[in-house]
Amino acid sequence: MVKKEKSQSYREFNDDEDEDQEDNAQTADLSDNEGDEEQEVPNGSISQEDYVRESSPSLRFSKTCLKNFFTVVLIFIYLVLTAVAGFLVYQTISDFLDKVNHPVMSVTYKEVDLFSPAGIALYLGGAQLLNCRHHFHHDIPPLVDPGKPQEGDCMIQQVTYYGPFTNQTETQALVVRGPADVRNKELIFMQFSRNTTQEDFSGITYMLFAKFSDLIESENQSNFMRECERNYSKWTFSGGFRTWVKMSLVRTSGKSAEAVEFRQESTLVKFNDKRPASEQSDELFFAVFEWRDPFMQEIRLIVTANPWNSVAILCGVFMAFFKAADFAKLSIKWIIKMRKRHQKNKTRELNQISGLQ
Repeated sequence: MVKKEKSQSYREFNDDEDEDQEDNAQTADLSDNEGDEEQEVPNGSISQEDYVRESSPSLRFSKTCLKNFFTVVLIFIYLVLTAVAGFLVYQTISDFLDKVNHPVMSVTYKEVDLFSPAGIALYLGGAQLLNCRHHFHHDIPPLVDPGKPQEGDCMIQQVTYYGPFTNQTETQALVVRGPADVRNKELIFMQFSRNTTQEDFSGITYMLFAKFSDLIESENQSNFMRECERNYSKWTFSGGFRTWVKMSLVRTSGKSAEAVEFRQESTLVKFNDKRPASEQSDELFFAVFEWRDPFMQEIRLIVTANPWNSVAILCGVFMAFFKAADFAKLSIKWIIKMRKRHQKNKTRELNQISGLQ
């Protein structure tokens, strides 16, 4: 009889679906024993039926409490995991928005054999262009009759326009077609002169823009030069020196526009003026323009945020949310069911005790 009661209690704890069958079996067993009289064992001990009846409810109660305790612990763990998943959702969305609003800069170098000839805009003021010639491999011949006009081979365009910042001031620019053959180290050598008797400082301003052909093909060259002056920087080379300018081209691609700028390295070499003293009142300027290397630098703004990775993370987190919610729902139903079952067993035991009495 003891073994039978323990087996029924174990099945009752581990398999909720057999509850009705076990209850029927227990009811049948108890009805068979209602006619038996209470028997006391010698030395004042109680019978086996009373011992089983008193020990089985406490055993089931302890197992039920233990199972309820582990269920509560599991629910708490799922709540913690849900909170972590919620924080992960917030962090993922924040990182994605931060990467979208703050793209990183990617720098690449493209090697070329020929550059598009740049435009060299010269603002001479009172100076005069004496000579402009193309040379290769740094093969610049010695000066012949410095300070006097000489024959040149450069393509030159003169443009008059109103500056973008001083609309009332007319500006004259002498635009020279720049070098193109970077492999053969093509360069342009220019010579200028200016009377500096009335000047405190002597210098000639110049500006570089991307393509000389854009000026030639432009329908309105004045507007073109005005926009170039608005977007490009100006530099100056000084009198009495040979200024060697080595150019490099940088293209920057943003979210909606592309910009082109020049970076340059310049070196100065002093001119040893051997002219007669009567001719030295006209100061001489020398400028050499050349490409520095055959590499074009390209800078692009790249958004490192990958929307598919973020979507995958969010899908996994939401699946965890639904799983946790489903587990919590089943756990609550199980707790309610176990409580009802415990109350039912307690009521049945009280009825059994009342019947035995």
